[in-house]
Amino acid sequence: MAEKEKIQNEEVNKEEVTQEAPKAEKPEEKKQKKCKKDEAAKKEDACKKQIEELESRLAKEKDDYIRLMAEFETFRRRTSEEKLAMISSASAETIKGLLPVLDDCERALEILEKSSDEAAKEGTTLIYNKLMDYLKTRGLARIEAKGETFDTDFHEAVTQFPAPSEEMKGKVIDVVQTGYTLNGKVLRYAKVVVGA
Repeated sequence: MAEKEKIQNEEVNKEEVTQEAPKAEKPEEKKQKKCKKDEAAKKEDACKKQIEELESRLAKEKDDYIRLMAEFETFRRRTSEEKLAMISSASAETIKGLLPVLDDCERALEILEKSSDEAAKEGTTLIYNKLMDYLKTRGLARIEAKGETFDTDFHEAVTQFPAPSEEMKGKVIDVVQTGYTLNGKVLRYAKVVVGA
């Protein structure tokens, strides 16, 4: 019996040794594992490159989008400014065409001051005031010149006249034609006589 036990123990020990001992890898298996690792590394590198490429394309597209939006905002602002300028220049031309009518009304009022016809004075004054009030709502303003210091930004000197006093030198003595501004810009310069 002792021999049987001895044989059984040897068999058990052999089985344990074969189970515990790592299997020796064959060279083909080593090559396959190495190839798989190399392929995985190549795929990982390719994915990283692709991610970098996509990120750079996304950044470029985002930059292009931002530039396009900025250009559109500039275009929108410029066109709205051009529309406003066109409207104001159109109204400026219309108002400029009405200035001779205002001049005629002023002349008529000056002549009617000497007249005794009260109805004509009142009617002309009413027409002049209505027209002037309407034009004021559109931005028209009269350039006050008489007695003011000569200013080339608003006045156009027609002639110089000897000043009646030292105080009037360099000042406007008389207004030949009334000047007007439209929304702060000179529409027509005041034609004046300057004291010398």
